Amino acid sequence: MAPSQDRSELTVVAALAVELDRSSPVPLYFQLAQAIEGAILGGELAPGDRFENELALAKRLNLSRPTTRRAIQELVDKGLLVRKRGVGTQVVQSPVHRPVELTSLFDDLARAGQAPTTKLLEFTVGVPAEDVAAELNLEPDAEVATIRRLRSTNGEPLAVMTNYIPVDIAPDPEELETQGLYQTLRTRGVHIRVARQRIGARAATREEAGLLDEKVGAALLTMSRTAFDDSGSAVEYGSHCYRASRYYFDTTVVDR
Repeated sequence: MAPSQDRSELTVVAALAVELDRSSPVPLYFQLAQAIEGAILGGELAPGDRFENELALAKRLNLSRPTTRRAIQELVDKGLLVRKRGVGTQVVQSPVHRPVELTSLFDDLARAGQAPTTKLLEFTVGVPAEDVAAELNLEPDAEVATIRRLRSTNGEPLAVMTNYIPVDIAPDPEELETQGLYQTLRTRGVHIRVARQRIGARAATREEAGLLDEKVGAALLTMSRTAFDDSGSAVEYGSHCYRASRYYFDTTVVDR
């Protein structure tokens, strides 16, 4: 196989060093898929790298072609690799992997070195709709700040986020393009202790598709969250949608 070319070129041919434990009960295809995924998430394989073909990989690792094909397909299904006619298999931009925890997207992206940026789409103050007032347990005439933002990472749009905050603790609009929402709340002495959230999916509207660089009707992940402070008061209600092609939630399931 030819040596890797300079990273400044559009693609490189990547030959990944892989160690397989043939005595392990873990299937070989899964071991291979995990090794490739680790190299992508760890930066050893970069977006745009052209991966070696199945036949060459199978021969180099002394595996059957169906085994290598299944490993690569696992990663295609996860959105880490893409097959292109006339080009081969390429590494794509790693999807954002976010644990389901009480954290903000901005903080999670910053900790992962993903260079988050924010564009403020809307900031208005007024009486909210009944469902929002109910989520925040507000009086009928209480006002909230409605905040709508486009969150990007490494220059790619990732999420459209709408949040409702009681007006007395709402951040200034200027803060929202440089900080995460939860960070602005912490500076105001608001400490979020617990949240109730729901994760779902739906198709992108025309406006969302334009903002997120997706096709109309593309799959979006959704999350709604109501957050409560130390005293049990609701301090934030959010309704967010994320590109399913670039984002996924990660959970740990424990047997009781």
